[in-house]
Amino acid sequence: MLLLWTKFAQKLSDQGKKLMATYMQMNDPKLKGTVIELELPNESTKEEFLSGANELLGYLRGKLHNHDITIEVIVNEVTENRYAFTPQEKYDKLKSINPNLDLLKKMFDLDL
Repeated sequence: MLLLWTKFAQKLSDQGKKLMATYMQMNDPKLKGTVIELELPNESTKEEFLSGANELLGYLRGKLHNHDITIEVIVNEVTENRYAFTPQEKYDKLKSINPNLDLLKKMFDLDL
């Protein structure tokens, strides 16, 4: 299921439907019986995802040969990802992953 989910997200991205593809890739869906659970960070994201979910649902039902599959979206505002946009935010994010980045910045006298 996860492989087909990823393929469909890539297909949407290739078609220019990047917003829906992004929603699909925010978190890995969990399969519980015939219910696919997806966690999204807020209600507006949930509504936008559900408005485009019919095409996804049809694709998954056909490829998996299971017409009982449903998608349930769970809103979990705690899991909201913080995306880095400015150079300082990107640097801080990378530095949190690898603290040695600060050492390299000082050693080579680099700017942001």
